[in-house]
Amino acid sequence: MPEHAVQLDRVSFAYPARGLRDQPVQALRDISMAVPVGSRLGVLGPNGGGKSTLVKLILGLIEPDTGSITVLGTTPADARRRGLIGYLPQRLTAELDFPISVRQAVAMPLALRAGRFRLRDRAAETAADESLALVGMTDLANRPIGALSGGQLQRAMIARAIATRPRLLVLDEPTVGVDAAGQHRFADLINKLHAELGITIITVSHDLRAIAAGSDRVACLHRSVHFHDAPSGLTPAILAEVFAHDVQAVFGHLHIDAHAAADCDDPTHAPPTTEQAAGSGCCNHHDPKKEGNA
Repeated sequence: MPEHAVQLDRVSFAYPARGLRDQPVQALRDISMAVPVGSRLGVLGPNGGGKSTLVKLILGLIEPDTGSITVLGTTPADARRRGLIGYLPQRLTAELDFPISVRQAVAMPLALRAGRFRLRDRAAETAADESLALVGMTDLANRPIGALSGGQLQRAMIARAIATRPRLLVLDEPTVGVDAAGQHRFADLINKLHAELGITIITVSHDLRAIAAGSDRVACLHRSVHFHDAPSGLTPAILAEVFAHDVQAVFGHLHIDAHAAADCDDPTHAPPTTEQAAGSGCCNHHDPKKEGNA
């Protein structure tokens, strides 16, 4: 077994120019990163920082312009073909409109890999039932896939991603649109799968809470890797550097000096008291009715 589930060595990738006057768009620049087998890596970064490109490279959907990538000792495309990679996309696919059950949707990749796709494939359905049990969806196996709630659908798609018993699970923005309670349930589920399957997990997100809850290593990404360590090492300065361009897109170029509140001696930066927070909702929103503007 290889030491690293994923290894990138000086990888760069640029999207080609769209028009004659345009320049290629540099998505990733000189990325080197090693993900140990069995670890849980969170890739944190802003929108447009290269996260989706990194996912495509790991899945073997695109190839780097320079550098090299290996996944479980082979090429990303070969690892995907062999069912070594499970993938939960950010946007779910069109099969929600198909009149198939949850079990059939989860079993579909297994039947396709075996080259014998049928809506009734006993071997594939048995493996699908095992995956549904892992994510707590056994009682919903016969429900139409399109009738699931958002949280149920997410668990069903995770069951589908692990149905081939991959050795690497890649999750792309898995908590978009999920409330805080749902994020906690999702983190518990991912931790359970990691413990029971011994699988390597890469979670790609712009949500710090999603990364911190389900990762033991973190890579901050904004075209290049800024940081690679435990979640506790994410300092305000590192996060400010990674997310600075999101702020600059609204306000223009800024010099950002980020620091912990406990280290700040500016009285105007003092955190609100409990009473102030309760009165303002912690957001300083104005109520026009109270101001006579209704």
